[in-house]
Amino acid sequence: MLKVADSAVPVACWSCSVAHNESTLFCPHCSKIQPPPAGDYFSVFGLQPRFHLDLAALELEFHRLSRKLHPDRFARAQKNERQWSLAGTALLNDAYRTLKDPLRRTEYVLKIAGANASVPAAPAADPPSSAATNGKEKDRSRAPAGLLEKVFDLNLQLEEMRAASDMGKEDPALKEKLAAAKMKFDSLLGAVDRDLRVQWTAWDAGDAAARLLAQQAMVVLLERRRYLSNLVRDVSDILGA
Repeated sequence: MLKVADSAVPVACWSCSVAHNESTLFCPHCSKIQPPPAGDYFSVFGLQPRFHLDLAALELEFHRLSRKLHPDRFARAQKNERQWSLAGTALLNDAYRTLKDPLRRTEYVLKIAGANASVPAAPAADPPSSAATNGKEKDRSRAPAGLLEKVFDLNLQLEEMRAASDMGKEDPALKEKLAAAKMKFDSLLGAVDRDLRVQWTAWDAGDAAARLLAQQAMVVLLERRRYLSNLVRDVSDILGA
């Protein structure tokens, strides 16, 4: 069941003048559409920011609001109502797309909480070139703790596979090693996702101090996840998976 937000600034409805929650898309008194709320994506659904969500309830609320906001329902309404219908629909779609996805939701909550979760993704492994050595050194220097040796070995295998491909050859043994490496990094991605969910729980249930610690841990985990995702992508591209 969705948990409704209980803190919002009351504003007067433009139509009936009755005060209502400023995050409400429709006036609860006269049911008239309201200007799209300026709050966060959670407020669109009447929720407090949190990581754990009832996704089935979120989807039901999304479809309910989508039907109410549909521009066809406002074809003969006033100009401001037609504009609010379009703007509200766009906002609702953006909010739902963000909140239903675990990673997008994680980054979004950290963003509105003031944590820096926008860690640049590590670049793809460099193909052989005159600048390859410097590029690999830079990539390895960005590798999260505990991955340096694995990344070094993987980059060597990727270079060997690219070189063999450029010469029109296949190396079944190397291909098998890369497939095994992909499985290993997929497993590491799964472990990161589990660790993120542990931090979700700590943040949702914690006080300000606990939330700060959880935020810091999630920023590190997201950086690790982005790096691992890029490695899996590079291997998948080489294997044609």
